[in-house]
Amino acid sequence: MAENSICHPFSHPVIKRFTENIDKTIASSSIVLSSNILKHFFPDGRAVYMKGNLVFVDSSVLEIAMFVSETHEAVKIEKYRLHYMKGNGQMLFRYDNAPHHPEIASYPHHKHTPDNVIPSTETSLKDVLKEISAIIIGKP
Repeated sequence: MAENSICHPFSHPVIKRFTENIDKTIASSSIVLSSNILKHFFPDGRAVYMKGNLVFVDSSVLEIAMFVSETHEAVKIEKYRLHYMKGNGQMLFRYDNAPHHPEIASYPHHKHTPDNVIPSTETSLKDVLKEISAIIIGKP
């Protein structure tokens, strides 16, 4: 798996642990064929913007975009978008927190499906990979 980082030498330990956990989650997934996640650390080391994609064994793709900051020794995921699609680009689902669906009970968190937008909590990459794994392994 390929991985690219533009790393700040003094990244805050909380941010460093978060990005390391993302890397471990990806590396431990048996369905990930390749990974290309760029990490742009902010000058103070207390925030990171991550963007890239994972390609899975069935050629489906997960596009990832996250802006994460450190506040009071904790990680805060300010913005996220986890967009899963078939190899041909057809969306299967997308989790995000863009504030464009105030009618959703879990606003701003929500999940797009091919036919709907439904409530969702802030989800982790690990949980999304489990969901994708169930889709891939569940294929006949």
